[in-house]
Amino acid sequence: MATPIGNLEDITLRAIRILKEVRLIAAEDTRRTRILLDQYAISTPLTSLYDQNEMKKSGFLIAKLLQGLDVAYVSDAGTPGISDPGYILVREALTREIPVAPIPGASALIAALSVSGLPMDSFIFFGFLPSKAVRRRQFLNSLRQEERTLIFYESPHRLLASLKDIEGAFGDREVVVSREMTKIHEEFLRGSPGRLIAGMEERAIKGEVTLIVAGRTGGTAEPSDAELLDLCGQLRRDTEEQLSLRDTADRIARQTGVSRRRIYRLLLFP
Repeated sequence: MATPIGNLEDITLRAIRILKEVRLIAAEDTRRTRILLDQYAISTPLTSLYDQNEMKKSGFLIAKLLQGLDVAYVSDAGTPGISDPGYILVREALTREIPVAPIPGASALIAALSVSGLPMDSFIFFGFLPSKAVRRRQFLNSLRQEERTLIFYESPHRLLASLKDIEGAFGDREVVVSREMTKIHEEFLRGSPGRLIAGMEERAIKGEVTLIVAGRTGGTAEPSDAELLDLCGQLRRDTEEQLSLRDTADRIARQTGVSRRRIYRLLLFP
């Protein structure tokens, strides 16, 4: 069952009714769900089901369902199973031919995409980017030819590092950073990765983040970081004069169409 991603009013009338009618609510975080239930005077008993106990707790809930009790499952926010627990419970119920009904509602990725200004007719969602820098860069580089709009979740403390890696993989493609959606401090930032980085470097970034990146358009894809470094090295070897990093970046930018800022940063921090 989908629950609000921020504003508690973003819940359907059907969801409120179902939460009152079921015999038990399983929640990723009972403390957060209790806030929602109190808002709508819902007194249904709560039990927990989160990543670390989903396998074990699913058996308990399946037993309740087999006894004829109706059970609702909610994650912290949004739609369960979308980078949240819920998949194992649904799978176990279906293997036992227990009916599973979706109660649709809020989803951060759809909410962010709907106001991104980027193409919505074809998109692909990858969940959270890898937390390790090397794996993240490899993963992003594998998507350089992808023409669909790309959607990721990211934690606030990794946002700047991920934007730098997005610039390294995709160049100056348009990016939308959606932060704290439907909450008091809701914010949407749009622009190239370099521009977004410059605007956020001195800020304390908080809250849930959804990243949307434009897919590759027609024409030749921008060179990768490794290819750009090779071009820079070749230029400096083939040029008799001693080129500064800025001069090298200027020439390679004119040659490739890649932003000078991206190349210069890459030369400073290869």
